[in-house]
Amino acid sequence: MSGSITAGTAPRSSTVVTRLPIPSWGIPTAGFAWLILAGATLELPEAGDFPRTGFFAQGAGLVGLVLLPLGLAAGRLGTTGSRLRHWSPWLVALAVALLAWELVTAKFDLLPMPFFPPPQAILEVFLEDWPKLGGSTLNSLILLAGGYTFGAGLGFVLGVAIGTFRAVGYWAHPVLRFVGPLPATAWLPLAFFVFPSSWSASTFLVALATGFPVTVLTWSGVAGVNKAYFDVARTLGASRAFLILRVAIPAALPHVFVGLFMGLGGSFAVLVVAEMLGVKSGLGWYLQWAQGWAAYANMYAALIVMALMCSSLITLLFRLRDRLLAWQKGLVQW
Repeated sequence: MSGSITAGTAPRSSTVVTRLPIPSWGIPTAGFAWLILAGATLELPEAGDFPRTGFFAQGAGLVGLVLLPLGLAAGRLGTTGSRLRHWSPWLVALAVALLAWELVTAKFDLLPMPFFPPPQAILEVFLEDWPKLGGSTLNSLILLAGGYTFGAGLGFVLGVAIGTFRAVGYWAHPVLRFVGPLPATAWLPLAFFVFPSSWSASTFLVALATGFPVTVLTWSGVAGVNKAYFDVARTLGASRAFLILRVAIPAALPHVFVGLFMGLGGSFAVLVVAEMLGVKSGLGWYLQWAQGWAAYANMYAALIVMALMCSSLITLLFRLRDRLLAWQKGLVQW
């Protein structure tokens, strides 16, 4: 019978992804929006002196001139054209947001300077202060990499040990329940006193913020592995090391990556606070320096770099997860 399900056959579940219908004129509209932004930036009189206004307008105009022909040829560009069409509403929204920002700051002076600089002032920071901003970004990445790697590695080993050996869980579990919930920033005064340098203290704090969620989630993953897997492996003569390395850890990897994601967000927050209070380099230090000199354009530029850096690191971690857990690819989106 049509539409019936044969006995003993499980119905297949299908996931329907609904896409936003984007019209074909979305990309040209984005091009015109960027050209309007360029024209308004150049033609309207300014309420102050901003040296990079012309450069900002030229960049906006160049984006508009590139988008217009791409919109006409989007149907012949395959995947690239589909992606451009998908993101065209955001390109329009970004141009409108920049235009509104330009009007209320540089043109009509509705928001007070220096607290609300125009877009070209922030562009000037990227063009002229890039050595200091770039060096601060590099120092933050080095500090974050050291603390995060140490904390994630130690948390992974400790989580596997707690989930595997009862004696380790007996001694470690109370300590985790007592120390783990405390925010890592609460240890700032003690860390800067105990450790020989602010760099090592900040590395410890980043590792502490990373280690707790990785430990707990790894432990949960190992403890939640189906016992039948171990029984089958033991029946085939598997050793204790094989059970840990080839059964428990692979089955616990989805939980481990959740802990890694949580640890990355927490470690980044601790990193910024530690750099503000002790380390004489990094994006946190740059933010503190910009605020002290009332250089709010520099402060906003540092915030943009922070957002891009953190988002990029999470994206790389998701790529690694999709590669190692191919059977769960697309289950968690970013």
